[in-house]
Amino acid sequence: MPNILIIDDDTELSEMLKEYLQPEGFELSCCFRGDEGADLAINHSWDAIILDVMLPGMNGIEVLRNLRQHSLVPVLMLTAKGDDLDRILGLEMGADDYLPKPFNPRELAARLRAILRRQHQATNGGESLGCRTLQLAPGSRKATVAGIDLELTSTEFNVLETLLRHAGQVVSKETLYESALGRPLSAYDRSIDMHISHLRRKLSQHDKNLIIHTVRGAGYQLEQ
Repeated sequence: MPNILIIDDDTELSEMLKEYLQPEGFELSCCFRGDEGADLAINHSWDAIILDVMLPGMNGIEVLRNLRQHSLVPVLMLTAKGDDLDRILGLEMGADDYLPKPFNPRELAARLRAILRRQHQATNGGESLGCRTLQLAPGSRKATVAGIDLELTSTEFNVLETLLRHAGQVVSKETLYESALGRPLSAYDRSIDMHISHLRRKLSQHDKNLIIHTVRGAGYQLEQ
């Protein structure tokens, strides 16, 4: 059973999620403070973390910032409905996906399954993908540029893998949402744009010739 940590000070919501998700095949642990949640997240092994933004002790953005210094465990942020700033900050700090409150527990379960499926999916163990100095091993979820390991979140890896499989071709945002996030593109959702921005920064640190082009009105293209 996937081991999931919920960090949210809403005890009723946490208990409701626990009651809903455990029969769905998830093992749940709950924490109600940001500082305590950060300690649990860093010092224990989790398959994914559900993290609220508004927390006592330490807010969710700070928890995520501290966590990303130690771990690339998938993180699903819970944000206030319509609060674009929290959503953008979460994605900038390395969140894999976000869900605005209030939400349907069924959608949360679907988001978790999509994240975990892509995190643990091993495609053709010996397969390797490459472009210029970039090498990806989907089976081991490892990426390198010029022999240097890239620290990618689960979603960043999925986006880069999709672009690499179609190197030289334009990949639509709809395709990236389906393949990387496991959900359809929705209006005003800029999550993929944020992940692309992170990838550009990380790739250029090691090879400035690894370029992801924006094709206006069409999608993105990894230059072959």
